[in-house]
Formats: sequence, structure tokens, C-alpha cells
Amino acid sequence: MSVVVRQAERADVALLLEGTFPYVRGGVSSWINQMIRAFPDLRFAIVFIGSSPDSYGDMAYALPDNVVHMECHYLFDFGADAAQRPHKPSVRGDAAAFELVAELHGKLKSPQGKHHASSVLRQVMPLMQPGGKLSADVFAHSDKAWQFLTDNYRTFCTDPSFTDYFWTVRIMHMSIWKLAAVAEGLIPTRIYHTVSTGYAGLLGAMLHERRGQPLLVSEHGIYTKERKIDLFQSQWIRDNRSVFERDAAQIGYFRDLWMRFFMALGQMCYDAADDIVALYEGNRQRQIGDGAPQAKTCTIPNGIQLERFARLRAARPAAVPPVLCLIGRVVPIKDVKTFIRAMLTLLDAMPEAEAWIAGPDDEDEDYANECRRLVASLGLSDKVKFLGMQNVEHLLPQIGLVVLSSISEALPLVVLEGFAAGVPSVTTDVGACRELIEGAPGDDAKLGAAGEVVPIANPGALAQAALSLLQSPERWHAAQRAGIARVERYYTQTMMVDAYRGLYDKLLARGGEGG
Repeated sequence: MSVVVRQAERADVALLLEGTFPYVRGGVSSWINQMIRAFPDLRFAIVFIGSSPDSYGDMAYALPDNVVHMECHYLFDFGADAAQRPHKPSVRGDAAAFELVAELHGKLKSPQGKHHASSVLRQVMPLMQPGGKLSADVFAHSDKAWQFLTDNYRTFCTDPSFTDYFWTVRIMHMSIWKLAAVAEGLIPTRIYHTVSTGYAGLLGAMLHERRGQPLLVSEHGIYTKERKIDLFQSQWIRDNRSVFERDAAQIGYFRDLWMRFFMALGQMCYDAADDIVALYEGNRQRQIGDGAPQAKTCTIPNGIQLERFARLRAARPAAVPPVLCLIGRVVPIKDVKTFIRAMLTLLDAMPEAEAWIAGPDDEDEDYANECRRLVASLGLSDKVKFLGMQNVEHLLPQIGLVVLSSISEALPLVVLEGFAAGVPSVTTDVGACRELIEGAPGDDAKLGAAGEVVPIANPGALAQAALSLLQSPERWHAAQRAGIARVERYYTQTMMVDAYRGLYDKLLARGGEGG
């Protein structure tokens, strides 16, 4: 299913967005909104890629005026498509075309060959159009496709269920055919900018290969790493091996298949990109380790509107509020349960303290309900408060610490916003958090610690770190000064926008009038 929200004939920058702006709140979406508004002279087209329409509500962000085009595509809305598609009789299929498919699969499976997959993709893409030798109908209904599928099942699959294998491969491939149709129909744009690898990154690679326009990749988190976390935690992926067949040291075949699929998408995106941006050096090194050509990579940290948050310091009370606030989505990757459990220890030493959880709780309603039940079972209902979405500018002057208990982060904007508003942080040791709290080696580190860093999933350590700051006004104020100095010196929106302006100008000049 596809929906056009705004229509234009052409644009300067096509933003390829998977499951983020403008429908989902969070750090990445906030950054995208910030970026679009920072370049009022550019015309943006948004290509939103989602799972199915019922997974998203109304827009969480108003579209800026310089978004001249927006289209939404839902990769897994199979019901609507199937209802409109007549039954297709089986066809034989072109042997040479399926040899190309087999070659592409082989290169993606091989560490030595995956860098050359883009050249095969370039040959395959024209065949994937409606009426082509590898169209969606041919792949779904041809004898050659069935032979390809069954041969691969017999050769590679270690799970006894052919039905699950069939539908897993079908879903993987149908999403690729849908993206090929999107690449065919997108309006001319001068450059493509994807904010992740994955499906959005594959679309970027397809557009680049098909039209020759420059591709910019900027990753907040590392997509393949985050998908691996999701896949390890997921309940929908089946493992049909009996208890005697399972090896505790090995993950199930279908989990491994999905992981390799997303790794392959990431590699194709990296190979097609002109420039690849990470938020901090650790993620740049991970991109290189995942196959990004080193010469294409660079780091551009997030930046915030300093004046917007600096003025909040005047609204802070004289005493440090005994309030710990987790600002973020109530989802498993934020590990809200560790934050809740930490309050048991903290309240023993500081009974007047409170914990606030400020962020949307409708993305994973089951997890949000589990968190509420945990609060009730621990007897913390009067101390741990779920506030829902809040205006962060109203919130920050009222709290003593910003807390991140996440198991994965990149370079969280909320920590920077807290620093600018005069609020230290306690974070887990993920992403760039240690660098934000303690500073990068050199002059940055000399500014001092702007809070505390603790291991993931350790409620006791989180509680003790928070107490060490809240019970010592001297330490808290030293952390406040360090945070203010760090954000003012290294993490302003002006610095970030200037860096992206340089990249945009270079790529726009190369992109001409658009393809």
C-alpha cells in the first residue's frame, strides 16, 4: 500500500526514512525535524517506509513548509494487496534471470563477495519492473522460482519447517520488489539521504544504482546492531527444532537468516553511498567493521539549539530537586524496568525522591503495561510516575537528573538538552554516553564529568550513581558546570548544520538537476 501526502514535480533532497519522522517520536525523528527546518532553502521530499498503516497513528510532527513532497509505503500490508490481485497461473520463468538471482544470493552470503553484490543488483533491478523477467509475479508464480526456493531449502535450511521457510523468504523478497517499485516511481531529486541502512538504505542503493544521483547515509544508531537486538528479543520468529535438535550455543535458522538479510542490506547501502556519517568515533569504527569503506566515513555529532535550553537555567530552583527523569519512549530497548527497580534501592536512602517516566507509551503497549505492573508489584505507585509525552522545556527545570537506562543508544539528544538546561545525567555505558559524560580524550575530558556512567541492566549501580550526585550538592554542581561547558563547546546545532551544509553542497553540485 502507498499513500501520497504531498505532491511535487521535483525536490533537492529525498529523505528516506524507515519507521521514524513524522509518525514516530524520538531522538531520530526530532533530529530529522531539526535538520529539515535548518535548511529552509532546500526542497525536501520524504519517503516514509513503514510496516503496515495500522502500526502508525496521526503524524507526531507537523510537516515543515519546505517538505514539498511526501509519500508513504507499507512493506508488509499484504492483505490489501492480496485482495486486489487476481490469481496468477504458473509460468516457466527465465533461467538466466534466476541465475542472476542465485549469483546475488551467493555474493550476499559470502564475506568475500558481498562487496560486489551492488554490481549484480544493478543488473537485476531492470528485470524486477512489472512485466520484467524477475517481476514480483514471476518470482511468486514461476516454476523457476519454486525450483530456486526448494533447492535453497534443501541445501541451506536447518529448520524442519518448509512452510515457515517459504513464507520467510517470500516476505523478504516481496519487500525488495515493493522497494524497487518505489525507486521506479519517485520524483526526480538531486540527492538521496537515508537516515539508516535497512530497507531505507536499500531503497537508497536502488535509487543510486538506477538514477546515478549521490547517496548520503547518516546513522544515529547502527541499524544492523539494533535489528540484531530486536531479533534476539522477538517472539514472532519460530524455531521448529525439537528439544533434542537444539544447540544452546546456536541461534535458530530463521533468526540467523533475518540477521544475514539485514547485514546484506547494510553492505549494499554502504557500497552505494558517496558519504557515510556516524555520530561519534565508536560508531564510525563499527560501520567500518560492518563493511563501510573507511574513506567514505566521517563523524558529525548531534547538536542542539543552545539558546532554547540555556534560558531554562534561570527557572531552576535553588535546591536540587530529588527527581530522576527518564525521557524517552517506553520500549524494551530503553530498559525502563531497570530504572524502576533502581528506585527500590534509591528510596531506602532518599525517601523523598521521585522517578518520572516522560515519553510515549503507545509504541509497545504490552511492554508499557508490564512496566506499570512492575511499579505496582514493587509498591512504588506513589513514587514512580508515568507522565506520557511532555514538553521537555517545561520538564527540565523541575528535575535533578536525566537518567538513561538503555541497552542501546547512539548520541542521545536528551542528554545534550539536559546539559544545556543545567541538568547532569546518569546513563548506561552505551553508544556515545561515556564520551558525553566524561568527555573525549584531551581538552574535552579536562572539563570534568557531567554525571555518572553505569553498566547496563544493573539497578543497584544506577541507584548508587544517582545517590552520589543527589546527596552531594558539590558533586552535582560540578557535574552541572561540566555538562554546560561540554555542550556549549562541542555540541551546538550551528556546528552540526555547518558540517551537513558542507556535505549537502558537495553532493548537490554533483547531483545536478536531479534524476
